[in-house]
Amino acid sequence: MSDIQRAPKGTFDRLPPDSAAYLAARDALVAPLLTASYGYVETPVFEETAVFSRGVGESTDVVSKEMYTFSDRGGRSLTLRPEFTAGVMRAFIEHRLYAGALPAKLWTVGSAFRYERPQAGRYRHFTQVSVEALGVDDPALDAELVALADAGFRGLGLTDYDLQLTSLGDATCRPQYRDLLVEFLAGLDLDEDTRQRAAINPLRVLDDKRPEVQAQLADAPLMVDHLSDATKAHYDAVRQHLSDLGVSWVEAPRLVRGLDYYTKTTFEFVHRGLGAQASIGGGGRYDGLSAALGGPDLSGIGYAVGVDRTILAAQAEGLDIPVTGGTDVFVVHLGEEAKRFAVRLVGQLRAAGVAADTVYGGRGLKGAMKAADRSGAARVVVVGDRDLAEGVAQVKTMATGEQVAVPLGELADSLRASV
Repeated sequence: MSDIQRAPKGTFDRLPPDSAAYLAARDALVAPLLTASYGYVETPVFEETAVFSRGVGESTDVVSKEMYTFSDRGGRSLTLRPEFTAGVMRAFIEHRLYAGALPAKLWTVGSAFRYERPQAGRYRHFTQVSVEALGVDDPALDAELVALADAGFRGLGLTDYDLQLTSLGDATCRPQYRDLLVEFLAGLDLDEDTRQRAAINPLRVLDDKRPEVQAQLADAPLMVDHLSDATKAHYDAVRQHLSDLGVSWVEAPRLVRGLDYYTKTTFEFVHRGLGAQASIGGGGRYDGLSAALGGPDLSGIGYAVGVDRTILAAQAEGLDIPVTGGTDVFVVHLGEEAKRFAVRLVGQLRAAGVAADTVYGGRGLKGAMKAADRSGAARVVVVGDRDLAEGVAQVKTMATGEQVAVPLGELADSLRASV
């Protein structure tokens, strides 16, 4: 076993029975979207590198340090997606969805990849539910998106989190604020890498988590104090709509997030039980992203929710994620004729929508009953060649231990009715 192959560092395999909780969490996060006219979209797991370098931003750690980039056999530079929005926007432009009804409401789910130091809640391979509303700039749409993310968390029973909210301004007020921030940062004791980051996008410095940097930023100018009248009115309207929808938030004027494309409404869901890796999702408006990727100058807003972190948040709150499905009926057979009967019965039950299974591999009664118990089935059918000769099968209700003989002609209907 010394030569066994293992998953790459920072990745994982999702296996049953734990994978059932993952599916349930994923579906709960998606459920609110299906009531709000969002349509499923799927994009490649890799894109041309320029999609992310132009879309996400050269100054971000995602682009400068964390992307998995490689050259294919044709010499093209490709990158495993580190996030979904840039790829979905590329598809929106390429397939001219902007020529149809707007906003284009889209959602997707899948794996993304970043080269990071693996730790609890942070992996190099992770799963996100990503949601975008493209082509319309409307504060009510911003509020809808935030409320849908909040509804997904609430649907799982999560309560111990904060919605942090701010506005990052737009092209009318960001340049003046940028000048103020650059002037402020010039007077700080920053290392060379941080100064280079500030030269590309000074707002990124506000997102620096190092205590020695944060201590120097206490008096830094804040974007929300320098919004234009129009942008402030936009932010006020977003907050009013959120109040009307019953969604509470906390003001977070230093919130930047890790991607360069955000403008105006920006938000993050932070769970109080997860320590350093507290973010379970977030997003914002990105009014310049379409143009940056060669498309029309249209606005958009979106968010991404980490499925894995959401599961950790549920565990931190002691919540059991309700799992649906599983085996309803398990058939134990004794003898060759009984095996043929069991296979037919399982097929009939499955065709009728009943989750059914049987034992394979020629196990004895003891091993077969262990398999039945592990399946979690509510009812176990035990049938042997002698039972077939008598025209009955034994049906055991696992919760009570009660066992009754059921005529073979009535068995399928009886089991179907009991589910």
